[in-house]
Amino acid sequence: MHERRYRGKMGTLRNPERVARLEPERVVDLCLEAGEFASMADVGTGSGLFAEAFAARGLAVAGVDVNPEMIEAATSLVPEGDFKVARAEALPFDENAYDVVFMGTVFHEADDQLLALGEAARVARYMVAILEWPYEEGAAGPPIEHRISPEQVRDYAAQTGLKMLQTIRLASVVLYLLMSA
Repeated sequence: MHERRYRGKMGTLRNPERVARLEPERVVDLCLEAGEFASMADVGTGSGLFAEAFAARGLAVAGVDVNPEMIEAATSLVPEGDFKVARAEALPFDENAYDVVFMGTVFHEADDQLLALGEAARVARYMVAILEWPYEEGAAGPPIEHRISPEQVRDYAAQTGLKMLQTIRLASVVLYLLMSA
């Protein structure tokens, strides 16, 4: 279980070079351009990098991670957030609980990606946003065999009742915006 789970050090998640690759401010801007949102759930929150960026824009934030140490870090960095230990495949939130469900470079780590996206769709009132590494060999991110292709994302979205709104290629990552049907 969780064979692809992130096992690196906490500090690595906030390494300036990694943060620059993920472009959190730009990613949040792109997500918020899709609608008027007041709340978000950050699945695989890690140190709370994206929860922190959404909270800075005035959204109520929650997050989950399988690692209790990550939850402690996210809570210390985003004290107003509601963070819980949980798997992407079993989110501890009610149906339509958050306007946006965000998965930042974690979708490829889910044990059951279809179930994880189904849970995100269940919890999202309006949109699921997935930030992933491109489906190609790269200097950063997981090995190619752990990466998700755009076709897989589209297929999973269709199977979970989500509509592909937009695929946005950034310098180092890809942002998929999926709308609730």
